[in-house]
Amino acid sequence: MKVEKKPATILYPVPAVMVTCQDEAGNFNIITIAWTGTVCSVPPMVSISVRPDRYSHKLISKSGHFVINIPTTDQVEAVDYCGMVSGREVDKFKKTGLTPIPASLVNAPLIKECPVNVECEVKQIIKLASHDLFLAEIVANHIDEEVLNDKGRLDMSRAKPLGYGTHKYWALAEELGVYGFSREKL
Repeated sequence: MKVEKKPATILYPVPAVMVTCQDEAGNFNIITIAWTGTVCSVPPMVSISVRPDRYSHKLISKSGHFVINIPTTDQVEAVDYCGMVSGREVDKFKKTGLTPIPASLVNAPLIKECPVNVECEVKQIIKLASHDLFLAEIVANHIDEEVLNDKGRLDMSRAKPLGYGTHKYWALAEELGVYGFSREKL
């Protein structure tokens, strides 16, 4: 028997990522985002949703750039911290010990310790009720060699991605099948 609940954001799990951005003076910030996802294949595009009162919202709106840094399960404490404090008051790189490194095409740093970094250029901002949706084109990807398999593809068991759902963080690395495997089964 199903129980009906009031409308809420129960799509789960969603990626828990650290988004980096930069102000006009070159100061960096990190914001933890769970409202993110792929929205287009050609050109490759993603979205992030950010509340307008967040410090990073202003930085991303002005620069038109951000980097999605995909952390590992080992970085859950830094992910949580970067979502709980404001970059207006705290240098999150210094506090967490994370290392900013230059991006190749955007004015926002990569986080060196994250195995996957996605450079993004904002194409459109859609105002919603509680958040603004930033639609962005992926202009460069950076992947640590250690998380690639022998075919040069991302190996989730090595990357140890982090998910978020029901107000908790989750590990997401168990392989269940390969795209298309059900054709032979059904």
